[in-house]
Amino acid sequence: MTYSKNIIDNIFGGIRPASRALDKAATTIQGWYDSGTIPQKHWAGIISAAKVFNHSLSSEDFFPQQTTKLGSFGYPFNKIHCLSIGDFNRPDIETLLSLGEHYLDLNIQKNPNNRVLKGKTLINLFFENSTRTEKSFELAAKRLGADTISMQIASSSIKKGETLMDTAATLNAMNPDILVVRHSASGAPALLAQKVSCSVINAGDGMHEHPTQALLDALTIKSAFKKISGLRIAICGDILHSRVARSNVKLLNMLGAEVRLIGPKTLLPPEAKTWGVSVFNNMKEGLEDCDIVIMLRLQLERMSDALIPSKREYFHFYGLDKEKIAYTKKKTFVMHPGPMNRGVEISSEIADDEQISLIKKQVETGVAMRMGILHALSESQDNNK
Repeated sequence: MTYSKNIIDNIFGGIRPASRALDKAATTIQGWYDSGTIPQKHWAGIISAAKVFNHSLSSEDFFPQQTTKLGSFGYPFNKIHCLSIGDFNRPDIETLLSLGEHYLDLNIQKNPNNRVLKGKTLINLFFENSTRTEKSFELAAKRLGADTISMQIASSSIKKGETLMDTAATLNAMNPDILVVRHSASGAPALLAQKVSCSVINAGDGMHEHPTQALLDALTIKSAFKKISGLRIAICGDILHSRVARSNVKLLNMLGAEVRLIGPKTLLPPEAKTWGVSVFNNMKEGLEDCDIVIMLRLQLERMSDALIPSKREYFHFYGLDKEKIAYTKKKTFVMHPGPMNRGVEISSEIADDEQISLIKKQVETGVAMRMGILHALSESQDNNK
């Protein structure tokens, strides 16, 4: 039985009594009943109304527990890996975002009784450095009760000449449950997924994708606006080398946002116009009426040619400051996946302005979203055994 049916039938006595008790249309209650889930904005009212019926509810009662299949949450999530946004459909994404939203509640996130990953092992395999992503996954896994191992690549057999496939065979023999991989080569996590018997999460591969960053960005936007559909979102800067941009474009398009790409011609992929976005080379034109501006790091380490005259000139034309954000003609929120190059793609004045900057919120949301992803993959593993 899904949790919404349990609440509606066992506490309120059915759809029509629940309709009267909650002062909601019967069709609304029927929708909750059929879908198996209740929107979070209604939880407080239901908890209060349940007390009249001598029932004590908490937020935990509105979410599937470890023994409940994710299918009872309204959709049968059955994906084993998280390699690309393109591997998911809209219901998959909505399920993941709902799980992430659930874990935004710190009381739930830090609940010592929440052991969704108890007895499971997660290995972080980062061939590229990334403090935010690696530690975010480590913290997320530990809060769900998993054993976590972070491989020290600099002192591992990989540095002694071991091939990626040999490493995969070695790790597979250790029987991990989840492998989180970050690699400079596009497609490396997907290749590993074919060689191991556990779930693989792409934590960024070359200039291909970074799906968990896109999901946490979407959750951050949803938390700020209560929606994504219909928003105008600009992604600005080094689009050419950005896996974050590629994943975000796919996800935001899927969720109904209007996406704009802004940057110099040298930092825009030739195929960008085929991505279902509007492309601009001018910040003033591109930022007009935008609700969200996502700034990207200038990835100088990936540039083999002189694609910009200088950092100073780049900031003059494409760095986000007070003057350029005024081009939006409205209050706009600013995001950045990090790490930031202050004075190159964004000014400190903008980055540290708590009235418009969601950058710290992205870090906080990252743990919750990755808990949601780990939860979903773990449940899918168990359901597919």
